[in-house]
Amino acid sequence: MTVHPEVAQLPDQLLRDFVAGSDALLCIVDGRGRILLTNPALQRFTARTGADLEGMPFWDIYVAPEHVALSQDAVARAMATGVAHPQEGDWITGAGERRRVAMRNTVLRDDQGEPYAIGCVGIDVTDDRRREAQLHLRAQTDLLTGIANRGALFDALRARLADEVPCALLFCDLDQFKVVNDRHGHAVGDQLLAETARRMAELAGPGDLVARFGGDEFVILCHGRAPDELVALAEQVDDAVRRPWEGPQGPLSIGVSIGVAVSRPGDDADELIGRADRAMYGVKTHPHRRAGPPRRADDGDR
Repeated sequence: MTVHPEVAQLPDQLLRDFVAGSDALLCIVDGRGRILLTNPALQRFTARTGADLEGMPFWDIYVAPEHVALSQDAVARAMATGVAHPQEGDWITGAGERRRVAMRNTVLRDDQGEPYAIGCVGIDVTDDRRREAQLHLRAQTDLLTGIANRGALFDALRARLADEVPCALLFCDLDQFKVVNDRHGHAVGDQLLAETARRMAELAGPGDLVARFGGDEFVILCHGRAPDELVALAEQVDDAVRRPWEGPQGPLSIGVSIGVAVSRPGDDADELIGRADRAMYGVKTHPHRRAGPPRRADDGDR
Protein backbone atom coordinates (compact mmCIF):
# COMPACT_ATOMS: atom_id res chain seq x y z
CA MET A 1 0.00 0.00 0.00
CA THR A 2 1.34 3.40 -0.95
CA VAL A 3 1.24 6.11 1.73
CA HIS A 4 1.59 9.68 0.51
CA PRO A 5 4.38 11.43 2.45
CA GLU A 6 2.24 14.46 3.20
CA VAL A 7 -0.49 12.23 4.71
CA ALA A 8 1.92 10.19 6.79
CA GLN A 9 3.12 13.41 8.39
CA LEU A 10 -0.36 14.49 9.45
CA PRO A 11 -1.78 11.92 11.93
CA ASP A 12 -3.92 14.62 13.54
CA GLN A 13 -5.48 15.41 10.17
CA LEU A 14 -6.17 11.71 9.57
CA LEU A 15 -7.91 11.49 12.93
CA ARG A 16 -9.99 14.60 12.23
CA ASP A 17 -10.98 13.29 8.79
CA PHE A 18 -11.94 9.92 10.24
CA VAL A 19 -14.12 11.44 12.97
CA ALA A 20 -15.73 13.84 10.51
CA GLY A 21 -16.38 11.20 7.85
CA SER A 22 -17.49 8.33 10.07
CA ASP A 23 -21.12 7.18 9.95
CA ALA A 24 -20.78 6.06 13.57
CA LEU A 25 -22.28 8.30 16.23
CA LEU A 26 -19.20 9.54 18.10
CA CYS A 27 -19.33 11.36 21.39
CA ILE A 28 -17.05 12.17 24.34
CA VAL A 29 -18.59 13.15 27.69
CA ASP A 30 -17.05 14.18 30.98
CA GLY A 31 -17.55 12.49 34.32
CA ARG A 32 -20.91 14.17 34.79
CA GLY A 33 -22.22 13.18 31.38
CA ARG A 34 -21.75 16.62 29.80
CA ILE A 35 -20.90 16.51 26.11
CA LEU A 36 -17.33 17.55 25.25
CA LEU A 37 -17.14 16.49 21.61
CA THR A 38 -19.47 15.17 18.90
CA ASN A 39 -18.94 14.29 15.26
CA PRO A 40 -21.10 15.38 12.31
CA ALA A 41 -22.98 12.06 12.25
CA LEU A 42 -24.25 12.59 15.80
CA GLN A 43 -24.99 16.22 15.04
CA ARG A 44 -27.14 15.14 12.10
CA PHE A 45 -28.80 12.50 14.27
CA THR A 46 -29.78 15.06 16.92
CA ALA A 47 -30.41 17.89 14.42
CA ARG A 48 -28.14 20.13 16.50
CA THR A 49 -24.79 21.75 15.92
CA GLY A 50 -21.68 20.81 17.83
CA ALA A 51 -21.83 24.13 19.65
CA ASP A 52 -25.44 23.46 20.69
CA LEU A 53 -24.53 20.04 22.05
CA GLU A 54 -21.37 21.03 23.91
CA GLY A 55 -21.87 21.15 27.67
CA MET A 56 -25.30 19.48 27.60
CA PRO A 57 -25.91 16.22 29.53
CA PHE A 58 -26.14 13.62 26.79
CA TRP A 59 -29.13 11.91 28.41
CA ASP A 60 -31.10 15.13 27.97
CA ILE A 61 -30.39 15.14 24.23
CA TYR A 62 -30.87 11.69 22.73
CA VAL A 63 -31.38 9.02 25.40
CA ALA A 64 -34.89 7.51 25.62
CA PRO A 65 -36.61 8.67 28.83
CA GLU A 66 -36.84 5.18 30.31
CA HIS A 67 -33.08 4.72 29.87
CA VAL A 68 -31.94 7.99 31.47
CA ALA A 69 -31.39 6.57 34.97
CA LEU A 70 -29.45 3.63 33.50
CA SER A 71 -27.26 6.02 31.50
CA GLN A 72 -26.52 8.13 34.57
CA ASP A 73 -25.62 5.04 36.57
CA ALA A 74 -23.40 3.72 33.77
CA VAL A 75 -21.40 6.97 33.67
CA ALA A 76 -20.97 7.00 37.46
CA ARG A 77 -19.81 3.38 37.51
CA ALA A 78 -17.42 3.88 34.59
CA MET A 79 -15.77 6.88 36.24
CA ALA A 80 -15.52 5.07 39.58
CA THR A 81 -14.12 1.80 38.23
CA GLY A 82 -12.34 2.91 35.07
CA VAL A 83 -14.27 0.33 33.06
CA ALA A 84 -17.08 1.09 30.59
CA HIS A 85 -19.11 -1.82 29.28
CA PRO A 86 -20.76 -2.24 25.86
CA GLN A 87 -24.43 -1.35 25.92
CA GLU A 88 -27.45 -1.20 23.67
CA GLY A 89 -30.41 1.12 24.05
CA ASP A 90 -32.92 3.42 22.42
CA TRP A 91 -31.90 6.88 21.28
CA ILE A 92 -34.24 9.61 20.08
CA THR A 93 -33.42 11.55 16.93
CA GLY A 94 -33.94 15.27 16.54
CA ALA A 95 -37.15 14.45 14.64
CA GLY A 96 -38.44 12.37 17.55
CA GLU A 97 -37.83 8.96 15.96
CA ARG A 98 -36.75 6.12 18.23
CA ARG A 99 -33.67 4.24 17.03
CA ARG A 100 -31.81 1.27 18.49
CA VAL A 101 -28.12 1.99 19.06
CA ALA A 102 -25.30 -0.36 20.04
CA MET A 103 -22.57 1.41 22.02
CA ARG A 104 -18.90 0.66 22.57
CA ASN A 105 -17.65 2.80 25.43
CA THR A 106 -14.11 3.59 26.50
CA VAL A 107 -12.88 5.37 29.65
CA LEU A 108 -10.27 8.04 28.85
CA ARG A 109 -7.49 8.54 31.40
CA ASP A 110 -5.14 11.44 32.09
CA ASP A 111 -1.36 11.26 32.45
CA GLN A 112 -1.76 10.04 36.03
CA GLY A 113 -4.07 7.24 34.92
CA GLU A 114 -7.18 8.82 36.39
CA PRO A 115 -10.46 8.63 34.45
CA TYR A 116 -11.55 12.02 33.15
CA ALA A 117 -13.99 11.28 30.29
CA ILE A 118 -15.83 8.56 28.41
CA GLY A 119 -15.77 8.03 24.67
CA CYS A 120 -18.74 6.40 22.97
CA VAL A 121 -18.98 4.88 19.51
CA GLY A 122 -22.65 4.36 18.66
CA ILE A 123 -23.87 2.24 15.75
CA ASP A 124 -27.49 2.48 14.63
CA VAL A 125 -28.65 -1.16 14.58
CA THR A 126 -32.38 -0.49 14.25
CA ASP A 127 -32.73 -2.09 10.82
CA ASP A 128 -30.55 -5.04 11.87
CA ARG A 129 -32.72 -5.71 14.93
CA ARG A 130 -35.89 -5.49 12.84
CA ARG A 131 -34.53 -8.03 10.39
CA GLU A 132 -33.50 -10.30 13.26
CA ALA A 133 -36.96 -9.99 14.80
CA GLN A 134 -38.59 -10.86 11.49
CA LEU A 135 -36.35 -13.89 11.04
CA HIS A 136 -37.07 -15.00 14.61
CA LEU A 137 -40.81 -14.59 14.04
CA ARG A 138 -40.63 -16.62 10.84
CA ALA A 139 -38.66 -19.31 12.66
CA GLN A 140 -41.37 -19.43 15.34
CA THR A 141 -44.37 -19.37 12.99
CA ASP A 142 -46.12 -22.17 11.14
CA LEU A 143 -46.16 -20.83 7.60
CA LEU A 144 -49.34 -22.66 6.59
CA THR A 145 -51.59 -21.49 9.43
CA GLY A 146 -49.82 -18.36 10.69
CA ILE A 147 -49.90 -19.54 14.31
CA ALA A 148 -46.97 -20.63 16.47
CA ASN A 149 -45.06 -23.72 15.41
CA ARG A 150 -43.75 -26.65 17.43
CA GLY A 151 -40.49 -24.89 18.26
CA ALA A 152 -42.28 -21.81 19.58
CA LEU A 153 -44.53 -24.04 21.70
CA PHE A 154 -41.58 -25.81 23.31
CA ASP A 155 -39.79 -22.49 23.94
CA ALA A 156 -42.85 -20.99 25.64
CA LEU A 157 -43.60 -24.14 27.61
CA ARG A 158 -40.03 -24.55 28.82
CA ALA A 159 -39.95 -20.90 29.90
CA ARG A 160 -43.14 -21.25 31.94
CA LEU A 161 -42.05 -24.50 33.55
CA ALA A 162 -38.62 -23.06 34.38
CA ASP A 163 -40.30 -20.10 36.06
CA GLU A 164 -42.65 -22.53 37.84
CA VAL A 165 -45.66 -20.76 36.32
CA PRO A 166 -48.70 -23.10 36.49
CA CYS A 167 -49.94 -23.95 33.03
CA ALA A 168 -51.97 -26.53 31.14
CA LEU A 169 -52.12 -28.05 27.68
CA LEU A 170 -54.98 -28.94 25.39
CA PHE A 171 -53.65 -31.47 22.89
CA CYS A 172 -55.98 -31.50 19.88
CA ASP A 173 -55.90 -34.12 17.15
CA LEU A 174 -58.31 -33.68 14.23
CA ASP A 175 -60.67 -36.56 13.43
CA GLN A 176 -61.50 -37.47 9.84
CA PHE A 177 -59.01 -34.95 8.48
CA LYS A 178 -57.18 -37.60 6.46
CA VAL A 179 -60.46 -38.60 4.79
CA VAL A 180 -61.11 -35.00 3.71
CA ASN A 181 -57.50 -34.51 2.62
CA ASP A 182 -57.44 -37.70 0.56
CA ARG A 183 -60.85 -37.10 -1.01
CA HIS A 184 -60.56 -33.40 -1.84
CA GLY A 185 -56.79 -32.90 -2.17
CA HIS A 186 -54.03 -31.21 -0.21
CA ALA A 187 -55.12 -27.69 -1.15
CA VAL A 188 -58.47 -28.21 0.55
CA GLY A 189 -56.74 -29.92 3.45
CA ASP A 190 -54.41 -26.96 3.88
CA GLN A 191 -57.34 -24.55 3.89
CA LEU A 192 -59.07 -26.68 6.50
CA LEU A 193 -55.98 -26.63 8.74
CA ALA A 194 -55.72 -22.85 8.41
CA GLU A 195 -59.42 -22.43 9.26
CA THR A 196 -59.07 -24.73 12.26
CA ALA A 197 -56.13 -22.69 13.50
CA ARG A 198 -58.12 -19.49 13.11
CA ARG A 199 -61.05 -20.85 15.08
CA MET A 200 -58.80 -22.05 17.89
CA ALA A 201 -56.97 -18.72 18.01
CA GLU A 202 -60.29 -16.91 18.40
CA LEU A 203 -61.03 -18.94 21.53
CA ALA A 204 -57.60 -18.50 23.13
CA GLY A 205 -57.20 -16.03 25.98
CA PRO A 206 -54.59 -13.25 26.23
CA GLY A 207 -52.13 -15.49 28.05
CA ASP A 208 -52.68 -18.55 25.86
CA LEU A 209 -50.58 -19.79 22.94
CA VAL A 210 -52.07 -21.76 20.05
CA ALA A 211 -49.54 -23.82 18.13
CA ARG A 212 -49.56 -26.31 15.31
CA PHE A 213 -47.73 -29.31 16.73
CA GLY A 214 -47.44 -31.04 13.38
CA GLY A 215 -49.69 -32.50 10.71
CA ASP A 216 -53.27 -32.24 11.97
CA GLU A 217 -52.30 -31.85 15.63
CA PHE A 218 -52.67 -28.56 17.52
CA VAL A 219 -51.77 -27.61 21.09
CA ILE A 220 -53.16 -24.79 23.20
CA LEU A 221 -50.87 -23.71 26.03
CA CYS A 222 -53.05 -22.14 28.72
CA HIS A 223 -52.11 -19.89 31.60
CA GLY A 224 -54.10 -19.06 34.72
CA ARG A 225 -57.16 -21.23 33.98
CA ALA A 226 -59.00 -23.22 36.63
CA PRO A 227 -59.79 -26.91 35.88
CA ASP A 228 -63.42 -26.17 35.06
CA GLU A 229 -62.29 -23.40 32.70
CA LEU A 230 -60.00 -25.84 30.90
CA VAL A 231 -62.84 -28.30 30.39
CA ALA A 232 -65.06 -25.47 29.17
CA LEU A 233 -62.36 -24.35 26.71
CA ALA A 234 -61.96 -27.89 25.44
CA GLU A 235 -65.70 -28.06 24.82
CA GLN A 236 -65.63 -24.73 22.99
CA VAL A 237 -62.76 -25.96 20.80
CA ASP A 238 -64.66 -29.18 20.12
CA ASP A 239 -67.77 -27.24 19.07
CA ALA A 240 -65.76 -24.79 16.94
CA VAL A 241 -63.85 -27.47 15.05
CA ARG A 242 -67.01 -29.53 14.41
CA ARG A 243 -68.81 -26.54 12.93
CA PRO A 244 -69.14 -27.23 9.16
CA TRP A 245 -66.67 -25.55 6.89
CA GLU A 246 -67.63 -24.50 3.37
CA GLY A 247 -65.56 -26.59 0.98
CA PRO A 248 -65.30 -26.29 -2.80
CA GLN A 249 -68.06 -28.90 -3.29
CA GLY A 250 -70.23 -28.13 -0.27
CA PRO A 251 -69.94 -28.20 3.53
CA LEU A 252 -67.19 -30.27 5.09
CA SER A 253 -67.12 -31.48 8.67
CA ILE A 254 -64.40 -32.94 10.87
CA GLY A 255 -64.08 -33.68 14.55
CA VAL A 256 -61.38 -33.34 17.16
CA SER A 257 -60.08 -35.38 20.08
CA ILE A 258 -58.75 -33.26 22.94
CA GLY A 259 -56.55 -34.30 25.84
CA VAL A 260 -55.97 -32.00 28.80
CA ALA A 261 -52.95 -32.05 31.12
CA VAL A 262 -52.00 -29.68 33.94
CA SER A 263 -48.40 -28.94 34.92
CA ARG A 264 -47.02 -30.10 38.23
CA PRO A 265 -43.74 -29.38 40.08
CA GLY A 266 -40.73 -30.92 38.38
CA ASP A 267 -42.38 -31.32 34.99
CA ASP A 268 -40.37 -30.82 31.86
CA ALA A 269 -41.90 -29.95 28.50
CA ASP A 270 -41.73 -33.49 27.12
CA GLU A 271 -43.44 -34.97 30.18
CA LEU A 272 -46.32 -32.50 30.14
CA ILE A 273 -46.86 -32.86 26.39
CA GLY A 274 -46.67 -36.62 26.74
CA ARG A 275 -49.43 -36.64 29.37
CA ALA A 276 -51.63 -34.40 27.23
CA ASP A 277 -50.96 -36.62 24.21
CA ARG A 278 -51.92 -39.77 26.12
CA ALA A 279 -55.05 -38.09 27.43
CA MET A 280 -55.95 -37.18 23.85
CA TYR A 281 -55.58 -40.78 22.70
CA GLY A 282 -57.78 -41.86 25.58
CA VAL A 283 -60.48 -39.60 24.16
CA LYS A 284 -59.83 -40.74 20.58
CA THR A 285 -60.27 -44.41 21.47
CA HIS A 286 -63.59 -43.61 23.16
CA PRO A 287 -65.38 -41.37 20.61
CA HIS A 288 -68.42 -40.94 22.86
CA ARG A 289 -66.29 -39.08 25.39
CA ARG A 290 -65.28 -35.46 25.28
CA ALA A 291 -62.41 -33.93 27.23
CA GLY A 292 -62.64 -34.92 30.86
CA PRO A 293 -61.06 -33.37 33.94
CA PRO A 294 -57.45 -32.31 33.55
CA ARG A 295 -54.81 -34.90 34.29
CA ARG A 296 -53.20 -34.23 37.65
CA ALA A 297 -50.43 -35.77 39.73
CA ASP A 298 -52.88 -38.01 41.59
CA ASP A 299 -54.40 -39.47 38.42
CA GLY A 300 -51.92 -42.31 38.53
CA ASP A 301 -50.35 -41.22 35.24
CA ARG A 302 -46.61 -41.48 35.70
